[in-house]
Amino acid sequence: MILKPLKASDKTGCQVILRNAETDDAESLLNYLKITASETPYLIREPEEVTLSLEQERAFIQRIMDSDRELLLIAAVDGKHAGNCSLMSLGDYKRYRHRCSIAIALYQEYCNRGIGKIMLETILDAAKKAGYEQAELEVIADNKNAIALYEALGFEKYGLFPDNMKYENGNYADAYWMMKKL
Repeated sequence: MILKPLKASDKTGCQVILRNAETDDAESLLNYLKITASETPYLIREPEEVTLSLEQERAFIQRIMDSDRELLLIAAVDGKHAGNCSLMSLGDYKRYRHRCSIAIALYQEYCNRGIGKIMLETILDAAKKAGYEQAELEVIADNKNAIALYEALGFEKYGLFPDNMKYENGNYADAYWMMKKL
């Protein structure tokens, strides 16, 4: 799915540009995955688990760009990559066509500036226009800021996954499954 670039302002007054990820962004996106995975315990992988090649990442981005129902959105502040938000189908099965998955992550320096809200509102609007009826996500249960944002956007908790993630130190984290009707 291709969206026209959008301009908005964050809470600090900085201009935020939202645009589609492009194949030329592959190296930057792989670096982003490694850094954000090291900055927060709330993402699904460890930094060393980001092992995609540039070619694999380019192919992934191209597949998303060619899709009419999926979107990988990049937020940039002052020309610098601030974060990503994705809209993904749950499969091509007719019985799942009404459902989509949403994911988001920002570099820590851009958190709490309203950028995530802008990105999620854009993704949710795109999801509705693509014909989805509900958006779903998982969030670690102690990620209070993310949960508050999701709830403010109309997501509700529908289930708890005990021990959803296990960290290298042996500790576990529960996760909520959240959903919003579009």
